[in-house]
Amino acid sequence: MQMLVISLVLALAPLAGIGWIAASGWLATVDGLFMSLILLAIAGVFLLNAGVQARALGLAPRLGKKLEGAKA
Repeated sequence: MQMLVISLVLALAPLAGIGWIAASGWLATVDGLFMSLILLAIAGVFLLNAGVQARALGLAPRLGKKLEGAKA
């Protein structure tokens, strides 16, 4: 459970950075665009880790489960 909370906090920090970049007006520059993309990638990795941890803890059992009628 501790790893899930840490992953969620570390996923929200880059999103706050994107908000700061947008609020300061840097989003229209090339530097701001690439920094935002890098921060989105970092947040995505930590959110993926949080999803895996939630599934391992049984908090999200349907995450990634195939439908019964779906063909592989």
